[in-house]
Amino acid sequence: MNPFLDLGLSEPILKALTDEKYVSPTPIQAQTIPQVLLGRDVVGIAQTGTGKTAAFALPILHHLGGDRRRPLPRTCRVLVLSPTRELSAQIVDSFKTYGRYLRPSVALAIGGVNINPQMRALAHGVDVLVATPGRLLDLMDHRAVTLDRVEVFVLDEADRMLDMGFINDIRKIVRKIPAKRQTLFFSATMPREITDLASSMLTDPVRVAVTPAATTVERIDQRVILVDRAAKPALLAQLLRSEPIDRVLVFTRTKHGADKVVRALAKSQLSAEAIHGNKSQNQRERVLAAFRSGKVRTLVATDIAARGIDVEGISHVVNFDLPNIPESYVHRIGRTARAGADGIAISFCDAEERVFLRDIEKLIRIKIPSTDQRGVRIEEPRANGAAIEANAERPAGQADRPQRERQQSQPRHPDHDGGRPQHKRTRGQRRGAPQRNGAPHNGRHQEPSRNGRQGQGPQQQGPARDGGDGSIATVAFLRPAQRDKHQQHHAGDHRARRGTR
Repeated sequence: MNPFLDLGLSEPILKALTDEKYVSPTPIQAQTIPQVLLGRDVVGIAQTGTGKTAAFALPILHHLGGDRRRPLPRTCRVLVLSPTRELSAQIVDSFKTYGRYLRPSVALAIGGVNINPQMRALAHGVDVLVATPGRLLDLMDHRAVTLDRVEVFVLDEADRMLDMGFINDIRKIVRKIPAKRQTLFFSATMPREITDLASSMLTDPVRVAVTPAATTVERIDQRVILVDRAAKPALLAQLLRSEPIDRVLVFTRTKHGADKVVRALAKSQLSAEAIHGNKSQNQRERVLAAFRSGKVRTLVATDIAARGIDVEGISHVVNFDLPNIPESYVHRIGRTARAGADGIAISFCDAEERVFLRDIEKLIRIKIPSTDQRGVRIEEPRANGAAIEANAERPAGQADRPQRERQQSQPRHPDHDGGRPQHKRTRGQRRGAPQRNGAPHNGRHQEPSRNGRQGQGPQQQGPARDGGDGSIATVAFLRPAQRDKHQQHHAGDHRARRGTR
């Protein structure tokens, strides 16, 4: 018997799942689908690779199949908002795959491409519209779509929306949607702003959490290498030559930084490609296809662009630059250790990034093992960095400062939103704002982007894929048993933490 049958899904959907060789639902699907079928609002908390696209797509398709009314011109019955072009395209693919025997009308609205075909696609109305916030607002400004007929509203990757400065856009969009609707809200982490947003949008929601908020994937071996900034390119080249890498995703904080890393690797006779917001949609799709096929083994990405990457076989994630938003670290390393595989996450940390490392360790509640460039283990206390306990014991005003900086309203990044103009300065951009690395510092990295095609591919446990110059030959990664012992040793370090992010 097909275990999906127990969830109450209709026969056409079950047939599509059988075609895809999905045997049983993932935990988030098993918990979410029955609640959505009952018409309940849902808050889903799950990390990458858990199958949350199918968790909302399957019951939505069941709803559409049971009520085949035609949408009115320039309207949609289901609205799905996602932060990036790639993720939006993959969500559309999922609806088409699972709904192949129902044939719902599905439209994609993303920036970076001509808006006119999207306006034509909406002219007669669609069952499902998947959009990025900026392009949806453009379409609304052109009177190409109205939202007064939305029956189900899905907000995917809410925490990434916050990172990218989309929260105000989301509030504008929500005001145009009928108050009587079903809302499905998904996020990998639940910082305070996201909790507040969910409270304002949902009615008596069911909370579904398959992993604790802001934890890292257990199958990932994490390590930090303390290194001078100038030595990072040579260290990366040495790492790529010495590690048994299938595919590696290298993260930088900026678009310029990604291109610079690719050029540095080329000087070391190592091939790599970059993907970020300055690349055209065609360029990004070409690079991703080469990465999936294995023609490109090293992909250098910014957070925004990487949000849409769904590639099996990423054995390593390297943080060339540590993110200055701790939650981004969780998203980044979630690119590896998918579908039951193990993964390795290696982070380069220079002197100026020590504060970012402490914030990350406070969030994930473990001390990440550190070495120098030669692979020599570094014990506490860290140079230029106090122990985590010191952060927890600071006066409230000091301990809370980094979090308050991250909570400032951010401008919407032109990436993925149709390039809508930016008119307002953020607090960190005002004259006299503190500088970090030669750029205005406002508590966020310059270009805050995962997700891939959940539910695609021949997995056996449901559609789980949502929808990365010192010798370091002596570096040894902690195995799970060692890590557990290490975590127990430091378990008491974090009991004084104030709240969560």
